[in-house]
Amino acid sequence: MTRGGRTRDREAGPERKCIVTGEVRPKEGLVRFVVGPDSAIVPDVLEKLPGRGIWVTAERATLESAVAKKLFARSAKQAVTIPEGLIDQVEAGLVTHVTSLLAMARKSGDAVAGYEKVKDWLAKDYADVLIQASDGSGRGKSKLSTPYGGRFIGWLTADELGLAFGRETVIHAALGTGGLSKRVVEEAARLKGLRA
Repeated sequence: MTRGGRTRDREAGPERKCIVTGEVRPKEGLVRFVVGPDSAIVPDVLEKLPGRGIWVTAERATLESAVAKKLFARSAKQAVTIPEGLIDQVEAGLVTHVTSLLAMARKSGDAVAGYEKVKDWLAKDYADVLIQASDGSGRGKSKLSTPYGGRFIGWLTADELGLAFGRETVIHAALGTGGLSKRVVEEAARLKGLRA
């Protein structure tokens, strides 16, 4: 039981507290920051940097609030400097992470790109996640629908998807039920909060 008398769901994985909202949530919906050696706040998108983590909900408005209210210094219990464009650094880091996960899924055979391949995977129930470029044509994207019980990612640009698939641009992609699908969906959900 927790202090409030509620039972804790241990299946959800590790939880962290957001310094802005005060909510305790699974860490998949949060972004970790650490204080660097020069007392600057550094985004730790991969959650591998040493030091005590400072966690903020992965939403642009929440991150802006943390910067405006100087909550990083309060949480770190020391004076810190916030680099210019911190939120944009977080977004760029998440884009890089999501595209690299998609590239790994493609190399392992768990992801395909292109309208016909995606349509084929959807018809054969291979696809678990439908991915469509945010800047693709609405008419073309409306011809494919999210798999039953599956997920949809529609906030990456055609150029960003192109990076993941080794092409100039990609409008339609699909992920199978392989091991990377869950991680791609979780990381893409964090990115969505910054792009809303």
